[in-house]
Amino acid sequence: MLRIAIAQLNPTVGDFDGNAAQIIEAMQRAAAGRADLVAFPELAVCGYYPGDLLEESRFLRNMDAALERIIVATRALPGLTAVIGAVRRNPGPGKPLFNALLAVREGVIVAEYHKQLLPVYGVFDDGRHFEAGPEVACVLPLKGVRVGFLICEDGWNDDLRSYRVNPFQKLADAGAQLVLSINASPSDVGKRAQRHSLFQAACLRRDMALLYVNQVGGQDQLVYDGASFAMSPQQGLAFEAARFAPDFQQLAFEDGRFLRDDGSNASRPVEDALPTPEFYRRQIILGLRDYARRCGFERVVVGSSGGIDSALTIALAAEALGPQNVVAVTMPSMFSSAGSVDDSETLCQTLGVQLFRHPIADLVREFEDGFATAFGAPLRGLPLENLQARVRGAVLMEYSNGFGALLLTTGNKSEISVGYCTLYGDTNGGLGLIGDLYKTEVYALARHLNTTAGRALIPATVLDKPPSAELAPDQRDTDSLPPYEVLDEILKWHIEGDRLPAPEARAAEDFVESLRASGEGAALVERICRLTARNEYKRRQSPPVIRVRARAFGSGRQIPIAVKY
Repeated sequence: MLRIAIAQLNPTVGDFDGNAAQIIEAMQRAAAGRADLVAFPELAVCGYYPGDLLEESRFLRNMDAALERIIVATRALPGLTAVIGAVRRNPGPGKPLFNALLAVREGVIVAEYHKQLLPVYGVFDDGRHFEAGPEVACVLPLKGVRVGFLICEDGWNDDLRSYRVNPFQKLADAGAQLVLSINASPSDVGKRAQRHSLFQAACLRRDMALLYVNQVGGQDQLVYDGASFAMSPQQGLAFEAARFAPDFQQLAFEDGRFLRDDGSNASRPVEDALPTPEFYRRQIILGLRDYARRCGFERVVVGSSGGIDSALTIALAAEALGPQNVVAVTMPSMFSSAGSVDDSETLCQTLGVQLFRHPIADLVREFEDGFATAFGAPLRGLPLENLQARVRGAVLMEYSNGFGALLLTTGNKSEISVGYCTLYGDTNGGLGLIGDLYKTEVYALARHLNTTAGRALIPATVLDKPPSAELAPDQRDTDSLPPYEVLDEILKWHIEGDRLPAPEARAAEDFVESLRASGEGAALVERICRLTARNEYKRRQSPPVIRVRARAFGSGRQIPIAVKY
């Protein structure tokens, strides 16, 4: 029987002391539990993904020193093999580094494997910094089990869809009985089911069992969900670790099956698939917590308009950081309705969030007067609307600078897509919580929060009012945009396409095709596509948004600004 410990960690990029301490503590815990093997995520020593820090010599020296401390620590843990993700130097031709897996026992590296498949699509850029490892299998016998090693992307090509090399097949040819894959696999809606489906097919095809160890936590706009799992041809999905939280679990492997550490059958998954709004909730909350913690912020500030976007942002921030660490600011102008201010007050009272009132009408008038004096023309129309947003953005940045609070921007994906936002105004901030949620999903998540809380965290008046920027008299979003139920389907089709889960992709495709059957509908689709292209320059200057879908703005969608297409 091979006893295996799973160390599902939340490493921080560049925190070598903290990451090494987590790894050593987990190794000691595994040894105390009489484990034969303990497995850590991909690049656990330095954190994933370091980006161009990998080009800095000091970063690499600190990486080497931390790895050496970990290796030395294994000398005091006889009988334990630690499988660790780290950066290694490439002494040969090509890129100077390898994305490596090291199996270490009692101070000695007993096996070393270098990642063969280096993704450079979507949010991944491994090929920018790493050399592909040799196309060979790495298999290590442990307690009568032939354990084969993979690193993340290496396991995603058993159908040869993306690369000519199939590391999974090489392990089968080498006689591996158990595949141990270490990963830093970011989470998006549908990703967990995709992992299970893909790896279960590979396990059945190759008649091998698999242990998949994933990291957890938020890193910039990406969130890693953990959810490490074990599966075998006999059992299917036999075990799953916690989702959206660090975890340490111990299993055993014998005769092709995963067992509990006491020899009984391994448990079924700890959690069924989450409803989509609950998935969004957990992903965003973890993303904000780690972003704030890693960047040194204890408090956040949000502009409260009385609308659904700011209300949902405030509610999520209060859950993630505690209401005592969230500040809201309402900034009524000459066009703000009394109801919007009242709704902000009701929301913040319900959530326990402090609300400040900072009217901007006088400030806007001063800008108007100054503009007319300087340029000999009145400020009116769109420039006046944008001025209000920019004054609010300036007030919020003043608070952020003055009190050390992280400003959260409140734009949703629908509005960000078509540029229904103001640069240096409502786009100000350090992080966007709902920037990867379409407007219809914003409403769905807000209602979900109310349902799960058993009370109206977000007031019904906010949920029911027609969306409006309130920058002009009687303004409604539908003055400029189609209804969000229409807009969102066009945007899903245009921005994400086949990256959507299959049912969602078919629905969006069918919806757009039905629109294009008429001249008016075809013109609308073309208009939305043009708006999306024209506003790339705004997105390029906006804060990062927490990614929840397969193709988020930012590193996941790279489109030129100056383009005719």
